[in-house]
Amino acid sequence: MSDGADRTRPAAPPLEYFGTVTAFVASPVELGDIPGGAQRIIPIEGGTFDGPGVSGRILPGGADFQVLRSATTTVLEAKYAIETDQGERIAVENRGLRSGSAIDIAALVAGDAVPAERIYFRCVPRLTGGGRWEWLGDRIFVGTGTRHPDRVVVDVFLVA
Repeated sequence: MSDGADRTRPAAPPLEYFGTVTAFVASPVELGDIPGGAQRIIPIEGGTFDGPGVSGRILPGGADFQVLRSATTTVLEAKYAIETDQGERIAVENRGLRSGSAIDIAALVAGDAVPAERIYFRCVPRLTGGGRWEWLGDRIFVGTGTRHPDRVVVDVFLVA
């Protein structure tokens, strides 16, 4: 029986670009400290979704529920809907993690711009839809995000 020392590293699954979410956000609703950190809700006012096989808009009414777990880490959970240019609806539940230095995270929380390369912002969007989009619920997606003062941009990739 082998101890695994001679085993080659498995290849990572390939990623296929699915699209980019640009979600415009309103001022946060601060809920204060809870066990685990300060909680806030960021209303999503609308936006766009553009990808090689689909485009549409982000419907207003969604939100990003955040827990500032520490001075350097924020846990994110956004829920919103995409309406394609053909009128189809896709539900999005996106869980993520954003971390950086205490100074950079404080600047983001205050609504200031911080260069994207100084923030680790990764997420796992779950997409569900009907009709021709039913297959979305049978796939895993990952994303990389950037927070701007008035919007969040997330590039979404299908794990092939």
